[in-house]
Amino acid sequence: MNGPVLVTGAAGFAGSHLLDLLADGGAPVVAWRRPGERLPAPPTGAGCRWAEVDVLDRNAVAHAVREAAPSSVYHLAGAAHVGHSWSDSAATLAVNVLGTWHVLAALAALPRPPRALVPGSALVYRQQDRPATEEDALQPASPYAVSKLAQELTAIHAARELGVPVVVTRSFNHIGPRQSPSFSTAGFARQIAMAEAGRSPREVRAGNLEARRDLTDVRDIAAAYARLIAAGTPGRPYNVCSGRAVRVGEVLDGLVALARVPITVRVDRSLLRPNDMPLVVGDPGRALREVGWRPRIPLADTLRDLLDFWRTEVVLAAPGRG
Repeated sequence: MNGPVLVTGAAGFAGSHLLDLLADGGAPVVAWRRPGERLPAPPTGAGCRWAEVDVLDRNAVAHAVREAAPSSVYHLAGAAHVGHSWSDSAATLAVNVLGTWHVLAALAALPRPPRALVPGSALVYRQQDRPATEEDALQPASPYAVSKLAQELTAIHAARELGVPVVVTRSFNHIGPRQSPSFSTAGFARQIAMAEAGRSPREVRAGNLEARRDLTDVRDIAAAYARLIAAGTPGRPYNVCSGRAVRVGEVLDGLVALARVPITVRVDRSLLRPNDMPLVVGDPGRALREVGWRPRIPLADTLRDLLDFWRTEVVLAAPGRG
């Protein structure tokens, strides 16, 4: 097929880095963003064609898919924040499940449905004390996790019953430049950058520092998605992760060590989440064996790039600029 690559949710965190990767490969790209959503800054995916599409509008999705006639599709649009899902469960379920169904049904209606990738979440797994494999039991413990399991099952149904070759992932935590400060690691980096600029106290407010998370650089995540859409088995879930759990407090220590001013850490109980899992770590073996992917970027490099990104953002947002 000679059509463009379609990326939904292209203005988001992972989506913007995927656009960069696709641009490096020279592929023509159609990039969807929510109506009214701003483009990434700085602009990413030079040369791609942007379109505003609401994935909850079935007719708009069907029209936009027919118009694009894509050769492959990365469906990254969705609600991504666990904490926000507790206060707005209906919206989380709608965009992650119904929005995904609209996209996959539109692909199924094409003369030859293209390969697609639907990123799911590691939070579908039951809590356990070892790295999760794709064969382990599932037990989502938040509205977000429930929505991601339903999304995954929707994608598997499309692969098995509708003839859409959909590859699904169970993606673990990914961090890096451009991530919203509503996520902990990016929030830490932003607070440090603000303190360095003299625009806030020299402290970082944090929630649960004892949780351990499997962290992968978002640029490695984008590379995994490209490898999986090319060679992954449709209807088969793949963990996308590093295989190593890092304590949140250790990540914060790494950022504080990079700070240009002394930083104090203060635990704020209001930032603690309900049902926060003490350990989330995965086994990346299937992705390595079947498509040859493994993460390449060291955590220290990710933290440096993340903090440098927020230093630039804080300067650009300073009063009197623009």
